[in-house]
Amino acid sequence: MAALEPNFPPVRACLFDMDGLLLDTEDIYTLCNNVILRECNRPDLPWNIKAQLQGRPGPEAGAIFHAWAQLPIPRAEYTRKNTELQRKHFPSAQPLPGVADLLKTLSESGVHLALATSSHTANFKLKTMHLQSMFRMFPDDQKVLGDDARIPPGKGKPAPDIYLLALETINSGLRKKGKKEIKREECLVFEDSVPGVEAGRRAGMRVVWCPHPQLLKEYNGREKEVLAGLANGGGDNQVKEIMEEAAVGGEGKGRGWPGIRDDGWAELVRSLEGFQYSRYGIHFPLKSLQRRLKLQGHVVHLLSVRLAEKLFTFAFTSPSFSQSILSYKKAFAYGTRGIIASLSHPTRDANAGAR
Repeated sequence: MAALEPNFPPVRACLFDMDGLLLDTEDIYTLCNNVILRECNRPDLPWNIKAQLQGRPGPEAGAIFHAWAQLPIPRAEYTRKNTELQRKHFPSAQPLPGVADLLKTLSESGVHLALATSSHTANFKLKTMHLQSMFRMFPDDQKVLGDDARIPPGKGKPAPDIYLLALETINSGLRKKGKKEIKREECLVFEDSVPGVEAGRRAGMRVVWCPHPQLLKEYNGREKEVLAGLANGGGDNQVKEIMEEAAVGGEGKGRGWPGIRDDGWAELVRSLEGFQYSRYGIHFPLKSLQRRLKLQGHVVHLLSVRLAEKLFTFAFTSPSFSQSILSYKKAFAYGTRGIIASLSHPTRDANAGAR
């Protein structure tokens, strides 16, 4: 992947999808659908169909699913069964790796957070009631759900409206406080779905794509298309629609436009663990460093032991006392910087191959 352009402004707001990005609920959706499919002697939901459902509003996803599934039962019966299964399993949803630490760190760094999920209110509550401490990171008026009346009918993902509205919820609060509003290029969208990446790109925002491993396999060799917002499979008609939307987007700023391959506006990561904040101009806050020092005490202890060994070596091998003191100071400063660097980017090597 091409490196991000160096002249981007620092990120001031992060906008998050939820299902499959913050929570493991995409696997729960698959589980519920497969229970019904097997009861109807139909094959399990394949990922080439699953990929088209992700991120979309419920009615649109349902239409795609039923066109493929051709179930021998009325749609109302399917809905009843699926609702019962979801009520059973959604309350067991769990955060995906790295999510809790990422949200805490962004919040502590002063970055504004907003949620932009296609989940409707009832399902949102089922998925999140047991995870209130995490979802409090998002102010109530900065949570945009799939049944929000401010989103026009037919304008769910991959249309950009939900992310533009999420940004407006933040800017509305800033205006009331007399503070500078956030521009679209100062926003970073976190998504797992292909339609969601397209929505972020068409909103004129930067995007981090963190897909399910099976979805990544489905788009093997097409990653650059996804990152550009061009992989949603709409063909010429969709391109025409996007161009028409862009033409009325206002002020010639490209509202509605997807990107181009390798333009630096989006990148792929395989996990949200070890997120590289400095890459987006986000300063790593002291609170987060202190939390990591506590969580990774065993690492700090090991580094401290090695640092102490070096200090004694410096002291006893230096030709004079003054030189020993100077060596001590240099070693301490060097060792401290190393500890902080290792905690700031604990999994840099693990993510390097995913860019």
